[in-house]
Amino acid sequence: MDFLAHSHRHADVILQQEKYRSHYEKFLEVIKGISDDDIVKEFEEGGREAKSISESINRLLKKRLVAEGWSSESPLFQGTKYSGNAWRLDFAGFNISVEVAFNHGEATSWNLLKPVLASELNHVQKEIQTEIGIVITATQEMKKAGGFDSAVGTYEKFLTYLDPMRNVLTAPMMIIGLKKPETFYIAVKKIGNKNIGTPIYTI
Repeated sequence: MDFLAHSHRHADVILQQEKYRSHYEKFLEVIKGISDDDIVKEFEEGGREAKSISESINRLLKKRLVAEGWSSESPLFQGTKYSGNAWRLDFAGFNISVEVAFNHGEATSWNLLKPVLASELNHVQKEIQTEIGIVITATQEMKKAGGFDSAVGTYEKFLTYLDPMRNVLTAPMMIIGLKKPETFYIAVKKIGNKNIGTPIYTI
């Protein structure tokens, strides 16, 4: 997959430091290594009818990042009081926290705040401590071509949150926006009471 990237609080410079560089480069290689054929295969073998390719991309990222040593669904805090999905990172490792944000646009602020919670000290005892964050989301073109719900937040929207939230978003972060597939798009059709997506090849 191709992508856009935006650096918040000099994350691009920090990620070139020796302790991060190789892990970040491998992280980007995982994203680049997901082909259109990989996405379609995962979409068609997903085991249930789906509307968008969001879950397919999530599953591919999980398989490949875990294989590279990243932990998935890492709790932010200790104790069962903070054990729900809202208090977990999608991935963490090598002092880096990662959120894959294909959810509702109203969750944009929370998706940006979770890497900050992972990287800053807190009154609640931490389960994990990172130093820098990465947020992966869909560009507007991916949202349209990938069959994503109209309410999903996009890369472009995430960028508009950074300046007004700068005093709150104290951790360095890279915002990565996934670009649309090059060889297909998802055509969505209502079947019964469900919206079902079908890959349509353009090349």
